[in-house]
Amino acid sequence: MFIYNLAAGAANAAPQNKFGFAEALQQGGFIAYATVIILGIMSFGSFFILFTKFFEQNKILGQYKAVRGQFWRAGTIREGAAKLDKNSAWRQLVDDGVAAEDQHSKMTDAMEAHDWLHGSLARSEASINSRLAGGLPFLATVGATSPFIGLFGTVVGIYRALINIGLAGSASIDKVAGPVGEALIMTALGLLVAVPAVLAYNWLQARNKKIAELLSGFSTDLLANINSKGAVKPAIAAAPATPAAPVKK
Repeated sequence: MFIYNLAAGAANAAPQNKFGFAEALQQGGFIAYATVIILGIMSFGSFFILFTKFFEQNKILGQYKAVRGQFWRAGTIREGAAKLDKNSAWRQLVDDGVAAEDQHSKMTDAMEAHDWLHGSLARSEASINSRLAGGLPFLATVGATSPFIGLFGTVVGIYRALINIGLAGSASIDKVAGPVGEALIMTALGLLVAVPAVLAYNWLQARNKKIAELLSGFSTDLLANINSKGAVKPAIAAAPATPAAPVKK
């Protein structure tokens, strides 16, 4: 019993090496904490932009259904504009087109109405696309730079491991496990931040391209309608006919 207690006491008295995320940060010091904080800010910003842009895109795509179902069924574009949300991208195009039509009559030069309206609608369309693209450069920057920020932490961790090896005179596992573990953690964190940012950027860009195509088509139809004084409208699928009630015998 005495020998068992002595062995247990010696085991408890032996130094316990702890290797974990918190311990790796403590060993890394200021550089490790700064690297993790920077990567955390980048990750938070990436997901914030992802969700805000996703909801913004969904709102515009949902409003497009109202354009197809209500706007072109109105008698004039001014009547149709009243059926659209005041803050929607589609209402902005309509309002800018109507304003351009009114302004052309005040011009004293021989500028064609088509050119003036086309330029005004193109400018309005570009402003909408620019607003949709807001925040995407941040995602691109995070995807491009976060691996290198993690790599910086990796280099520092490897450097510390080499310093420990030089001081100890041998590459024992207890001397290098902490710094090498810290280096691997920084590499993993850089990749965990970069991959979602790159995926989000490409996905949001694809959705913005789809919205830009819809805006371009709507702008073209709007231009044709204004120039033709309402005679030209896009083909709209007829509403499904209500099924006739069965005839009672």
